[in-house]
Amino acid sequence: MAKQKYYVVWEGHTPGVYDNWTDASAQVQGYTAAKYKSFASKADAQKAFKGSYWAYAGKDTKTVKKSLPDLEKLGVRLDSLAVDAACSGNPGDMEYQGVHVRTGERIFHMGPLAEGTNNIGEFLALVHGLAWLKQRNSPKTPIYTDSRNAMLWIKAKACRTKLEPTAQNKPIFELIDRAEKWLAANKVTNPILKWETEDWGEIPADFGRK
Repeated sequence: MAKQKYYVVWEGHTPGVYDNWTDASAQVQGYTAAKYKSFASKADAQKAFKGSYWAYAGKDTKTVKKSLPDLEKLGVRLDSLAVDAACSGNPGDMEYQGVHVRTGERIFHMGPLAEGTNNIGEFLALVHGLAWLKQRNSPKTPIYTDSRNAMLWIKAKACRTKLEPTAQNKPIFELIDRAEKWLAANKVTNPILKWETEDWGEIPADFGRK
């Protein structure tokens, strides 16, 4: 049996603490820049709701993340970029972000965008990160992702999604088109590395909504 989860909605149609995802998701679907996160206990959720979303964003509430020294001992290259995506539904509201591994600073963020998928978000996040590093003349800085699909799509220089274009997800397909054109015109020199979640904990760019 799945463990009980509690969901905090800081910004949504009706902010609050919810004891099921059905009710919580109704508060964030279609709400631009919704802010929410799951917690393992009601007490933790209630405490978090009284505080700021940014105190919990991207932090794993289920397991303690390894410290930077521990990650470095395990072979993680700290002077790197980590990217990740989140999607409320499939398709659903999709967003992605890039975070500097050593400092935890958010470098870029896009979304939420309607009717996307997590795989698309992971792909776009990688391309965004590659373009960002190229603009800053950092051709050797590694990028971490926990998505093997995104790594394969980058190698193919194509977003191999099965999602059908609609009026609602037109902005996403415009981003895909731009990303594919960028890949066609630019040589990828940055190492794209797989983030080993089982050994290292959640990727630093994780949205913490699992």
